[in-house]
Amino acid sequence: MECAAKGIVSTPCEPGPPTRRCGMCGAVSYCSPSHQKLHWGYHKEECGRFQEQMRKAPLLSDFPFTFSDQLSLQENCAFLESMGLHLRGMWKYECSCRFKLPSFDQSSDSWCLPSLLCPCTDPETDLKNSIKSWKEYYDWRCLPLHSPVSVLLHWPLTVYHSIQLCLSRTPLSEAGNKLNIHYLGPEREISQILVFSELRALLPGVSIHIEFVGPAVPLSRDGETRNFNKYAHCSEADCSCKSSYDNSSQNSSSLKGTLTLKLRKGLYHEVYSDITRDTKPNIIVAPNAGIAAYPTWLPTLEIIKRMGVPAVFTDYCEEAAYLASHCIGSILGRAPEPIQVNPFRQPVPVEETALNLPCYSNCFIFGSQTC
Repeated sequence: MECAAKGIVSTPCEPGPPTRRCGMCGAVSYCSPSHQKLHWGYHKEECGRFQEQMRKAPLLSDFPFTFSDQLSLQENCAFLESMGLHLRGMWKYECSCRFKLPSFDQSSDSWCLPSLLCPCTDPETDLKNSIKSWKEYYDWRCLPLHSPVSVLLHWPLTVYHSIQLCLSRTPLSEAGNKLNIHYLGPEREISQILVFSELRALLPGVSIHIEFVGPAVPLSRDGETRNFNKYAHCSEADCSCKSSYDNSSQNSSSLKGTLTLKLRKGLYHEVYSDITRDTKPNIIVAPNAGIAAYPTWLPTLEIIKRMGVPAVFTDYCEEAAYLASHCIGSILGRAPEPIQVNPFRQPVPVEETALNLPCYSNCFIFGSQTC
C-alpha cells in the first residue's frame, strides 16, 4: 500500500507505510495530513463511489465455508500449511511463494486431498437446475463446507456462471451441444487446468472446447492440447479416480460430452485469426482482466466488437470493474452489461492492493454483450 498522493503531489512522501485513511471512504491511505489535503482535489470525485463500494465488504466476505474466518486471519501460506497443501499439487501457485517457482512449466493433476474433500469422480446425481451459489454447488457435489476446493474451483465455476449469464437465451442444443470458449489471459490457471474438468459435470452432454490464450502461456507449451477424460485425482491410492474415465463405472449416466483445452501463447488480437479460422467462439471469458490497466486490451475489445460474440470479464474489485466498463463502453459506443457480484468469486481476500477496497479473485463480473 502506498500513499494515494504519491506521484501526484510535488512533495515527497514521509517514510514508512501510509497509516492515515480517508475518513469518509476508508479506501485510500496517506502518509501525512498534508498529502491527504493536497490529494483531495483528485480524490473527491471518487470518494463517494468508494464509499458505496466499501459498503459491500460484508456481502463480499460472506461465504458458507467453515475456513473463511481462518483465511481472513492468516496469510495464504499459513492457511495452506495448516491444510497440508502448501506448494503441493495444484495449490502451489496459490500464495506469494509462487513467484519463486518456474513460470507455469507444467500442470498438476492432484488435489492432494482425500476423496471426501474433493470432486475427483462423477457427481452422485445429475444436475437438474442451474447452480447459483457455492452452497448449492457443495451440496450437489456432497462436499463438506470445510473442504477448501472452492479456492481453485472459482475458475471453472466462474466460466459456468458466465455461460449461464450469456447463453441462457440460446440453448446449447441449437448449436449441436457444442460449446467453444475462448479464455483470455490465463496465468496460474495454466498449472491448474485439470480443475476445468469440472465443467463436464456442470454441463453434462455438452462437447466443450476451451482455448487458453495469453502471454503467460510458456513457449514450451504453446499449442499443447489436453483431452479431459477424468477429474483431478485425490490423494487416495485405491480411489477409482486413478483409472481412466469409464462410462460403465460411473454413477451418473449423462456425462457423454467431451472437454478439450488448448494452450495458445500471445495476446488475443495477435492470434485470434488463427484460432477463429474454422470456428468462432460461442463465448469469450476473461478473468481478472484489468482492462483499464492494460492498453493492450483496446485492440482485443475492437475484435470482440467485430465478432459480435458475447464476452464476460471479471475483476478483483468493483473499482477495477467500473473503470473497465467505461473502457468497454467507449469501444462499443453504448453502456456494457451491469456489474454484478460473482457468486463464485474466490473465497480468499487479496492483500497488498493499491486501495483498501474489498478484493477477491473473480469478484465482480460484467460483459460487453449478452445474447
